[in-house]
Amino acid sequence: MFENDSDRSYDVVRNTEEQYSLWPEGRELPPGWEREGTTGTKQVCLARIDTVWPDLRPKSLRERTR
Repeated sequence: MFENDSDRSYDVVRNTEEQYSLWPEGRELPPGWEREGTTGTKQVCLARIDTVWPDLRPKSLRERTR
């Protein structure tokens, strides 16, 4: 289908625990995930995730340890 990742467009997605991931653009999301609003190359999306998700712990764990 695609020769490499540079030919593919991704969405940044987030789950209810505020964990982020990449998802191929246009694909149906699994339950519990939503599009964050960023779409682009793998590099663009990973840069966005680095910006918005500096603490990799799930939301529930972050809230317990405050």
